[in-house]
Amino acid sequence: MLDNAAMLVKFDRTMDFVNDLSYFYRAFTIPAMVLNYIWIGFFLAGFLVALVRVAGYYFRDFFAEHLNIIFGAADLNVFSDIVQGTFSTAKYSVEICLGLIGIMAFWLGIMKIGEKGGAIRGLSRAVNPFFRRIFPELPANHPAFGSMIMNISANMLGLDNAATPLGIKAMEDLQQANKTKDTASNAMIMFIVLNTAGMTVIPVTILALRASAGAANPTDIFMPLLIATFSAAFTGFIAVSIMQKINIINRVILGYLLGIIGVIAFLIWYMVAHDKQQVQTVTGFAGNFIIFSIIITFIILGIVKKINLYESFIEGAKEGFTIAVKIIPYLVAMLVAIGVFRASGAMDLLMKGISRLVGQFGVNTDFVDALPVAFMKPLSGSGARGLMVDAMKTFGADSFVGRLSCIFQGTTETTFYVLAVYFGAVNISKTRYAAGCALIADLAGMVVAIFVAYLFFH
Repeated sequence: MLDNAAMLVKFDRTMDFVNDLSYFYRAFTIPAMVLNYIWIGFFLAGFLVALVRVAGYYFRDFFAEHLNIIFGAADLNVFSDIVQGTFSTAKYSVEICLGLIGIMAFWLGIMKIGEKGGAIRGLSRAVNPFFRRIFPELPANHPAFGSMIMNISANMLGLDNAATPLGIKAMEDLQQANKTKDTASNAMIMFIVLNTAGMTVIPVTILALRASAGAANPTDIFMPLLIATFSAAFTGFIAVSIMQKINIINRVILGYLLGIIGVIAFLIWYMVAHDKQQVQTVTGFAGNFIIFSIIITFIILGIVKKINLYESFIEGAKEGFTIAVKIIPYLVAMLVAIGVFRASGAMDLLMKGISRLVGQFGVNTDFVDALPVAFMKPLSGSGARGLMVDAMKTFGADSFVGRLSCIFQGTTETTFYVLAVYFGAVNISKTRYAAGCALIADLAGMVVAIFVAYLFFH
């Protein structure tokens, strides 16, 4: 038998093990409070709407006679649709992550080459004056600066596949400077909100989809989209700055902001002064050229620094594989909840309610048919893209609804996807006010998108 000392040691080790399990349990199963409530809300709302639809079917005569509401066989099968939707969405979530493995491995491998070659430090120095003021808690020349600017640049170019691994890399760098590992730092929140606002300068994918849908001038949504996406990003930045008490009336910050406004003004002038087809060709080429030029630049810098490029790439690629696998539980949880909300009919019910509400105030309701894209975009990029294509097919690519759907699609990023994936990648369970500020930016972008769409196309 063990003596008392040995038993105490064994007990302490057992308690340490239990505490470790408890920590990991809390980290992986207790999400941020905001995401927790939203996730629960998707399921409960879907369940309640489905119950109403089934009850409506069995009492369809009463509803038809007294309320003029018609229920049919589709309402009776709603729970079957929901269950099948959960299976297909869960499978799709894993397929996304499996597809992400290669992209993550490649880009984190390239980032490792750039990091060892000094490219990241160069980018950090370029943005340090601005980032040092909006990320005051980060040390000067921190590697997160380079990762963040790379991610934001990829989003601006509409390069979603490149932006995700770069964003996760930035979150890992920010986590190194984070003192409370399960809680989002101020720097993380600022980065996440700027990311979810997703200012898009070259919406290559949207322009290509508009062209394939038969739009007479696929790039005619460029100017209103640029105005809306900048408004979203600017609003998100202001919201976080207020929460973090950042002084934005600063010469450096104002200088950078005015510089961005100047670039946007130049792009608008270029759009107006040149042939639309030429603009589409140039922007499509520019996005691919810039991103591949970055890869070549990193490789050249690595050669100059005389580092082993292949081994450096493999080192970064291994990190990419691990991160992609780690994302799976977070992605499955969020996308399945969204699928339940959609399959139950709650989304359609929400649209009808908004249309009636807006109509009561005598406001033109033409924009309501495009709202599914706006509401879906924070939840699912692929879902919003599908709704955008459907809107162009149903109403026409050059219709008001078709154009507004495209503006919604390019105005902001997939907010809840970014929150779930980026925070999940670094095991952050307490996101504080990140979701709130991100949704404020989304709302601002949506309102401005509607305004400019009426201004340009109605």
